Amino acid sequence: MTRVDGKDASCGGVFFDLDGTLVDTAPDMVAVLVGLQKDTGSTPVPYKLARASVSHGALGLINLAFPAVDGHERRRLHKEFLDRYEQAVCIGSALFPGIAELLDLLDGRGLPWGVVTNKPERMTDPLLRKLGLSDRMSCAVCGDTLPQRKPHPAPLLLACERSGVAPAKSIYVGDDARDVVAGRAAGMTTIAAAYGYITAEDDPGLWEADLIAADTHELTKMIVKAVSLDY
Repeated sequence: MTRVDGKDASCGGVFFDLDGTLVDTAPDMVAVLVGLQKDTGSTPVPYKLARASVSHGALGLINLAFPAVDGHERRRLHKEFLDRYEQAVCIGSALFPGIAELLDLLDGRGLPWGVVTNKPERMTDPLLRKLGLSDRMSCAVCGDTLPQRKPHPAPLLLACERSGVAPAKSIYVGDDARDVVAGRAAGMTTIAAAYGYITAEDDPGLWEADLIAADTHELTKMIVKAVSLDY
C-alpha cells in the first residue's frame, strides 16, 4: 500500500481548491479589479501583483487595490466587485495546463474528485458549469455552503461526506496556507500547489503540507503515486 510522508495514502478521493489550484481565474478577477479601479479614478495595481493575490479572494483584492478607504467604502467596493465579477466569471479563466489530463485520469479510475472553495456559490457554479466540470465532479462545497469557511475543516469534511469517502483516505490540494490548515485539521493528506497564486510574503515550505507540488505535472505524479494509478 502506498504511503505519503508516513501516512496511509491509499486514496478514496481528491479535492481541490478552485482559484489558483484547479482553475486560473486571475485573468477575469484582475480584469474586474482593474475596471473598478479605473472607474473610481485609481491607478490600476500591476497585473503580476494582483494575480499573486487572487487566492486572498475578492476582499483581499479590494484591500490591495484600495488600501486607504474606510470601512463603508470598502464594503461598497467589495459588493461592486462581486456584482461585476458575477457577470464575468469565465471569459479568460481556464484550467491550469495539465489539470484536464489529471481529471481524466481520476475519472478513468472512477475516483471521486471535487472542489472546496471559499468562493461564493453564485460565482463558483457558473464557472464550473462553463468549464464543463459540474457533471463530472462528486461535489462542490462553496464559501457560503456552510457557516464555516476554510481554514475551518468543516467544508472539507462535508465534501468527503457528500463524496462517500473517508477524510483519512483523501487528498486536498490548495495554494494557500489556509488550505493546508483546513486539510490537516480534517485529517486529510495535503498538497501545497506552489504553482498557484503565491505572494512574495508566502512560503509554501512553511505551511506544513505533506507534499509541495511545484507544477501540475509534479502534482499529477504525486496523486498518481498516492492513488496507484497507471500513468
